[in-house]
Amino acid sequence: MRAAVVRSFDSPPRFDTFPEPVVSGEHEILVDVLAAGLHPRVRSAADGTHYTSDGSLPMVPGVDAVGRTPEGELLYFVAPDDGIGTMAERAVVDRRRAITLPPGTDPAAVAAAMNPGMSSWVALRRRVAFRPEGSVLVMGATGNAGQLAVRIAKRLGASRVIGAGRDPQRLDLLTGLGADEVIALGGDEDAVADRLGRAAGDVDVVIDYLWGRPTEQAMPALLKARTDRSKALAWIQIGSMAGQDIALPSYLLRAGNLSIMGSGQGSVTTAGILAELPSLAEEIASGALAVGVQSVPLEQVEQAWTAPAEPGRRIVITP
Repeated sequence: MRAAVVRSFDSPPRFDTFPEPVVSGEHEILVDVLAAGLHPRVRSAADGTHYTSDGSLPMVPGVDAVGRTPEGELLYFVAPDDGIGTMAERAVVDRRRAITLPPGTDPAAVAAAMNPGMSSWVALRRRVAFRPEGSVLVMGATGNAGQLAVRIAKRLGASRVIGAGRDPQRLDLLTGLGADEVIALGGDEDAVADRLGRAAGDVDVVIDYLWGRPTEQAMPALLKARTDRSKALAWIQIGSMAGQDIALPSYLLRAGNLSIMGSGQGSVTTAGILAELPSLAEEIASGALAVGVQSVPLEQVEQAWTAPAEPGRRIVITP
């Protein structure tokens, strides 16, 4: 079959041939892939830097997709952790890791939004006991996943959502997506800390796609500005767009009721993640959580890998 194939972690995938996957388990079926999202998670697996990578090559990238069964059923599915990826003409689907989509659903729209949307959806529904009327700060709100996180927090009942980001051009878009206030993370660090403290000192949850230096600034800024430091603050680490590490002064863990946790593979069970897929897919299919789509044919995967996505759009590979 034709597929995107990674033969070196130092080079982008190329349009090539790859052995067709074989159905082996009682819950497995073979589907025709219609659309697979090019997510940051997919890129990190393809260059060997994701924490789940075992270094095996060659490989087909892709962690999820929308496919069609021989009977015409439309499925969104998550690829097996140790199987062939989804950026190929066909893929094996474990029915226990798949959901049926309504007829007429746009495969590219679901492929584009499910993975980035899942990060905050699962975080708020599985990692913390988030209650309606709670407040949320999204660190990295100008990225695709961050923009969705703003909208998802509102859909899940947040009374106040603050979006913080490093892209000034995209910051202005956040209020139209539901953000009650936006914070620019660029410029003088003391000024940034002051802005964070004033706007988000009393939030209940932080969804953090940045980590690195922005998080080092934000943690003490929020705790120092908190009206009641004993009030719980859940810091959910999801991405590391600004750095893999932070310096964490010990006093921060003593001076406030701060809980730091991650949300992703391993911190949430596979069953827990799969249980959230139907409700999220329904929101996306209805258009409530739609994202911009930039569809690219499979044969152009190498060019898509190296070319930047259009602002506000997620690249989707279509075999």
